[in-house]
Amino acid sequence: MRSESGLFKGLNPTVTIASKVLVIGFVIFCAVLAERAGTIFQDISTTVLNNAKWFYLAVVSGVLAFLLYLMVSRFGHIRLGKDDERPEFSFISWVSMLFSGGMGIGLVFWSVAEPMWHYADNPFSDGMSDASAGMAMRLTFFHWGLHPWATFIIVALALAYFAYRKGLPLTLRSILYPFIGDRIYGPIGHTVDILTVAITAFGVSQSLGLGVIQMNSGLHNVFGVPNSIGIQLAMIAVITLFAIASVMSGVGRGIRRLSEWNMLLSVAIVAIVLAIGPTRYILNTLLQSTGDYADNLVGLSLWSDANADSGWQNWWTAFYWPWWMTWAPFVGMFIARISRGRTIRELIGGALLVPTLVTFVWMSVFGGSALFQEQQARQAHEQAVASGALVEDADFAGGAVLQATKEDTTLALFTLFDTLDPGLLGSVLSIMAVLLLATYFITSADSGTLVLCTLDSMGSPEPPQPIRVIWGLVIGCIAGALLYAGGLKTIQTASIIAGLPIAIFILMMTLSLHRTLRREPIAAAMLPAQVRPAAKDLDHHSGRAKASPTAATRREAAVAQA
Repeated sequence: MRSESGLFKGLNPTVTIASKVLVIGFVIFCAVLAERAGTIFQDISTTVLNNAKWFYLAVVSGVLAFLLYLMVSRFGHIRLGKDDERPEFSFISWVSMLFSGGMGIGLVFWSVAEPMWHYADNPFSDGMSDASAGMAMRLTFFHWGLHPWATFIIVALALAYFAYRKGLPLTLRSILYPFIGDRIYGPIGHTVDILTVAITAFGVSQSLGLGVIQMNSGLHNVFGVPNSIGIQLAMIAVITLFAIASVMSGVGRGIRRLSEWNMLLSVAIVAIVLAIGPTRYILNTLLQSTGDYADNLVGLSLWSDANADSGWQNWWTAFYWPWWMTWAPFVGMFIARISRGRTIRELIGGALLVPTLVTFVWMSVFGGSALFQEQQARQAHEQAVASGALVEDADFAGGAVLQATKEDTTLALFTLFDTLDPGLLGSVLSIMAVLLLATYFITSADSGTLVLCTLDSMGSPEPPQPIRVIWGLVIGCIAGALLYAGGLKTIQTASIIAGLPIAIFILMMTLSLHRTLRREPIAAAMLPAQVRPAAKDLDHHSGRAKASPTAATRREAAVAQA
């Protein structure tokens, strides 16, 4: 429960203290014993991936199927709030915040690098060929398409439903109410929120630490700024201050405005690359890869490499799915926070389909441009061999973008810009990308800080200002400490292990949500009379706070009228 006075006014003292002790203790362990901790976590994560890969694949694919069912079912029109409530944010602002709080950083980081890795090697085609170029985009679309957003949305939907529809706190403990009732306010609920806080803090801190490394690479590429730990720590300090200022101004001002700025800058970069890059190839790639993705969605979703068991999937799909699930509590809670007043159909359709389509455009523009450059380099090599300029068995190591990706993943995007235009425009694009990374990092940090504060304050949409400052500073300090001590890889590996209990929790969440939705009077009123639940079941309320008499009267009237 929230304290009403003293130092912890407006906060849950148990979650606030225990979560910080856990986070700081774990960070010290990873920083001081980075090598030993890394070895331990690597061994555990390898064991988990080898034995639970099928479970990860089944859970994520099952959640996606469940969401698509909800979107088109009789439950789709249920509003996440009161029956007459309307969304707090416009559709454009809402989608902008989805990207900024979701995977905006990852899209910038991997938009060139991942297609390059799949182009060089994948289990379905020969490397560096026409077939591998198409396969590279299919796999990239798969890893960044519907499945990751499904893991975010199931958390967001369950949280928004139980908080705004049933009057429970906007924390993950509320999802357990149909199973354990008021015990969510005791040790079980505290444990769930404490672990959520820890996972969120690690994820945001690691993202911030890895992000400044790519920003440093961009500044080095354009201005010759040294790649050094000092520069990176200074970047973390600046980003942390901006993030604190943004989170103190609230969702409606700071986070919303920065998110809209992110979208505008993203559109500008995409437009420039589309104009100066291989436009025809990009558009053909977008159309073909989207159809290829749709055609192979079910097969890829359930493919487990059972026969070859090559290990490739452990590096990619089976690595991505638990990784996305460790982000699900943070991103899901933020999506729930900005989605009050929308219907279930609007939330699933808007947050699942729209971001996926935009992601496909983004990946096609940057990944497609990089693949075109590599295809051109390969053809030039083959022509040189055919003409005798090179010996016949001369190995082709790839073009400039692929070689830069193999050398350092953070260089992939900036090398593409230099390849497209070695002059001023390439430098301008690199500067714009660094700015975009910075603003994405700020919005990720402030949205993550807001989620942490919300958890500390038992789901309050407007947590106290002091705790916002404290968590903002803690996030920055964790990122800096791990970057300095070399513990970022350890945190990443540990997060994969955390994906297993989160996957189990997501299963419970799905069952809890479906069980409660079936008791919704408005949804029940759409059933034929002979299969409609009894009145006593319709009156059953899964939340702690009772529905208002007005809302209850309207629902009963809907049932009677049907």
